Amino acid sequence: MSGIDKRNKLTEEPFSYTITKKGMVIVYYDNKQIVMIKDKEAERLIAKINSAKDNAAEVQLLLAKITGNFKRGNEKLGKRKNN
Repeated sequence: MSGIDKRNKLTEEPFSYTITKKGMVIVYYDNKQIVMIKDKEAERLIAKINSAKDNAAEVQLLLAKITGNFKRGNEKLGKRKNN
C-alpha cells in the first residue's frame, strides 16, 4: 500500500461512512458528505468493508476509491469573495 498512499493521508483516517436502513452507504470526508452509494454498488461496498473491517487502512482505501477524484484543489474558490 505504500505505493498507493505516498503522502500517508489515509493513516489520518479522513473518510468515514454510514450505512442507512435502506442499504445506502453515505461516505464522508472530514465530516462532510461526499457521496451516496445505492443499490448493487452499495451491496458490493458493504461486503468489501465487512471483509476488511479489521484493517482500517484497507477500509480507508476502499472509501477513497469509491469517492473517486473529488479533490482538485479548487474547493475553496467558492468560499472566497472577490471584491
